[in-house]
Amino acid sequence: MTGVLDIMSMLTEENMRHMLERYREFGPLPGILLTFMKSFIPPLPTLVIVGVNAAVYGLWLGFLYSWIGMISGCLVTFLIVRKVSSYPYFTRWALKPKVAKSMIWVRRNAFSYVFILSLFPVGPFVVVNTAAALVRMRLSSFLIAVIVGKGIMVFYVSYIGHDLRSFVEHPIQLVYVLAFIAASLFIMKKAEAYFTRTPVESNNTVK
Repeated sequence: MTGVLDIMSMLTEENMRHMLERYREFGPLPGILLTFMKSFIPPLPTLVIVGVNAAVYGLWLGFLYSWIGMISGCLVTFLIVRKVSSYPYFTRWALKPKVAKSMIWVRRNAFSYVFILSLFPVGPFVVVNTAAALVRMRLSSFLIAVIVGKGIMVFYVSYIGHDLRSFVEHPIQLVYVLAFIAASLFIMKKAEAYFTRTPVESNNTVK
């Protein structure tokens, strides 16, 4: 436990920036791996990792590398859990009363569950991916929710991290970030309503 705490104490913004600069010769790999690891090591600070990527690689490349790493980590976690979901450990865990009740809600609202929680830079990423896999969420739906949700989150964190001093000096700029998030939520809710229509609703619309 002490070893883990020691490692976490080293994951400061300054240390991460120094590490990425030091291994810059490996191209995008260090930035992608850092965000990829977030899906397997929950304590890793998402805000710091994504922000430093943007500061070191630039806004757009930093965003791209963080986005690729995040999506890859979520996808691998999802596929692994879905593969081993029939193992006794997961079966017993899913049968616990509180977990079973939560699973019913997740099963009914899988897309919203994954998408909305993907918008937040802090949260139980591993739990989200695991729950989605256990309720047998369709891979295509999971990917759409993660790609768009993580894309929005990574972009606004990268945007802030790319020029953090400007946001400190002019906090009014956060209004634009909040407006971007709100607009994204509205658009995705409309898209979700369209793609999750029942066959009867779809036929009525065509008529």
